[in-house]
Amino acid sequence: MQYKVELHAHTAGISTCARMEVKDVADQYLAAGYSTLILTNHYVEYNFDNDMSWEESIRRYLAPIHEMQAYVGNRMTVLPGAEVRNYDTLNDYLILGADEEFFLKNRYLHRLKLKAISRLVREHGALLIQAHPFRNGMSITNPSLLDGVEVFNGAPGQNSRNNFAYRWAKAYGFLQTSGSDFHGLHTPITGGILTNEPVNTSAQVVKTIREGNYDLICTGPAAERDDMHTMPAKQ
Repeated sequence: MQYKVELHAHTAGISTCARMEVKDVADQYLAAGYSTLILTNHYVEYNFDNDMSWEESIRRYLAPIHEMQAYVGNRMTVLPGAEVRNYDTLNDYLILGADEEFFLKNRYLHRLKLKAISRLVREHGALLIQAHPFRNGMSITNPSLLDGVEVFNGAPGQNSRNNFAYRWAKAYGFLQTSGSDFHGLHTPITGGILTNEPVNTSAQVVKTIREGNYDLICTGPAAERDDMHTMPAKQ
């Protein structure tokens, strides 16, 4: 048996570009047969540089995770994650395998230099993955600050040049991930990873990705455009 794990998904409210509420997102993933979803809402200035205190802002940011966990019960595992954009560039970075304590403890990540974000993530034992690194507006990141690269991003309305990302990851020996970049029905569920063992904790996320014993899910319009197909992460 294989297990479907989503590594890149958003919900309305926290990610203002998303068009689907928490329970509806959960229903979509349950119907698609996913066993685990890492919710990577946008960790950007509009969620934190506001009139609320830090405590209010971070608990609001984490609230969709709690809401989805309560809604799905034991039907699907829902884990915390983030898509961080700092002030230096337009680049986006996925934080995978961090638990809630990490986000409560480390304040205003979007204000930090990437070097500092990378250090905090690694000290916690989590992973820093550059999302869609060859999409328009993105810039090349110092490879030493990254653990991996999103080699397949399923958003059909964005040209993420996934085949370039895949070649870049291979050249630098990066860990490879895939994600739907789900925002609603206009960005269908097309990505993630297929594992042979269930992924139920943040620690298991890190272990699974580091070991690389999974298939990259590459389906839908973006896969057709970039001539990519579901494939092993290790080749």
